[in-house]
Amino acid sequence: MTTQILSAPEVYQGQFGEFTITQSDRTGVIIYRAGLMVAALSFAIGSALVLFNNNPTTLSVLTPLYACFSLALGVSLLSIHIYMVQLHRLLQIFWAIGSIASVVLALYGSEPLAATVYNQPITLFGVGFTFVALTGIYFKEAFCFNRLETKILTVIVPLLLLGHLVGILPTQSEQVLLGIWAILFVVFAVRKAVQAIPPDIGDKSVFAYLKKQSSAKA
Repeated sequence: MTTQILSAPEVYQGQFGEFTITQSDRTGVIIYRAGLMVAALSFAIGSALVLFNNNPTTLSVLTPLYACFSLALGVSLLSIHIYMVQLHRLLQIFWAIGSIASVVLALYGSEPLAATVYNQPITLFGVGFTFVALTGIYFKEAFCFNRLETKILTVIVPLLLLGHLVGILPTQSEQVLLGIWAILFVVFAVRKAVQAIPPDIGDKSVFAYLKKQSSAKA
C-alpha cells in the first residue's frame, strides 16, 4: 500500500479541473527540448563557420547543418505544447513551407543553399517561413516564461531577415545580429534543458477544455 501511494502520480489543479502528468507527457517535453538543442547547436556551428571561416568550401558544409537544424526544429514543433491549436498548426505549416522551399533551392539552385539565400534575398519569401516558425517558438517562450533571451530573439530574427531582404543593413550589422542570434539560441536551449518539466507541459485541463469545446462546435 505504501509503495502504491508513493508511486501515485501527482495531481495538479488546473483552471478547468484536476489533471496528472504522465510519462508520455514528460517524454514529449524531452523530445521538444532535444530538438531545440540540436537545432541551436547546428545553427551556432553554421553561424560560426560563416563568421570566422572565409574558406569558400564552408558554404557546402552549411547545407547539411541547415538540414539538421530544420529537421530538429520540425521535431520540436511536433512536440511543443501550445494551447491554441490553430497557432500550433500554423507554425507547423510555416515550417513545412520553409522546408519545401529549402529543398527545392538546395536541389536546383546553381549555388550552395546558403549562397543562394544570401545573394538572392527574395528567396526568403520561401525559406524565411522556417524562421517565422522558429520566431513563433521564441515568442511563445517569452510570453509563457518571461525569458530575456527569447524576448531579444523575437526582435532580432525578423530584424535581421527583413533587413537583409530589403537591403538596409550593412554587412557588419548583419554579422553582429547573426552572432547574437546564435549565442542566445544556445543559451535558450541550455536553459530549457535544465528547466523543470511540468511548466512545459502546461495546464492539461485547458487542453481538455479546448478540445471539448471544439468537439461541441463540430
